[in-house]
Amino acid sequence: MKGMALKKATRDAYGEALVELGKTNPKIVVLDADLSQSTKTVGFAREFPDRFIQVGIAEQDLIGTAAGLALAGKIPFASTFAVFAAGRAYDQIRNTVAYAGLNVKIAATHAGVTVGEDGGSHQMLEDVALMRAIPGMTVIVPADGIEAAAAVKAVAEYTGPVYLRMGRGAWPLIFDEAYEFRMGKATLIEDGDAATIIACGIMVSQALEAAKLLKSHGIQVRVLDMATVKPIDTEAIVKAAQETGAIVTAEEHNILGGLGGAVAEVLVETHPVPMERVGVKDVFGRSGRPDELLKHYGLTPEAIVTAIQKVIARKA
Repeated sequence: MKGMALKKATRDAYGEALVELGKTNPKIVVLDADLSQSTKTVGFAREFPDRFIQVGIAEQDLIGTAAGLALAGKIPFASTFAVFAAGRAYDQIRNTVAYAGLNVKIAATHAGVTVGEDGGSHQMLEDVALMRAIPGMTVIVPADGIEAAAAVKAVAEYTGPVYLRMGRGAWPLIFDEAYEFRMGKATLIEDGDAATIIACGIMVSQALEAAKLLKSHGIQVRVLDMATVKPIDTEAIVKAAQETGAIVTAEEHNILGGLGGAVAEVLVETHPVPMERVGVKDVFGRSGRPDELLKHYGLTPEAIVTAIQKVIARKA
């Protein structure tokens, strides 16, 4: 682990990973919807202009074109903001890509409230729920830049539709260069027996800060990075429930249909234990600085600590 001193945006790591992949895999093609500076696909465009397609502000065409390239044997990465990828192009993702089982990688950046001042119209909080409900769709939410880069490489090797969710701002690096991403598997970052925090995306950093606060009070909790929200690591969830007896999920997403819902589904069918969900409580975002918004919506280490205290009190 890095010790969380250095910071990097997952979208930056995505752009760098694409360039690296492009050098060794000629099947990689990248598409964007007039946001290449923001999604960081601009680096790939400079290096491989013959394998980059700028479709303009036409997200449905972005996905349709990517589907055609997949049928031609290419490995397309279709990039835009999460609100446009999962929202505006949902029909094309469902019917053109997923229904046909095409090998399209949907790389969505600028997800969650940490988009900041752009406000609720651009702060996508429902995309994991939308993508998770589509049959055959893999959903990945990396915790840091290291994991994002590793996930991009794994996704390129995997055959099938994938939704890769990334953020705007720079967040602490949790892992080091030796980290190996395993699709569909949780990563144990901290161990403990009092309760378990299962988190994804930027909330993994918040979970680790919460674990430090709890440890200072003699409470040792387990922290699982659940980067693959679908297919979810059922084995890791059940093991955590059996060994720690209480679960808290943390996500920068609506608590309905996201990571919290996915974990709850596993628990109710296997090993029910006290559970709390830290996330956005079924409301839209609003304009503000990322740090202000995280506090406003209760996406903080302190909120996770409170949730842990609640589930521990509910343990039999």
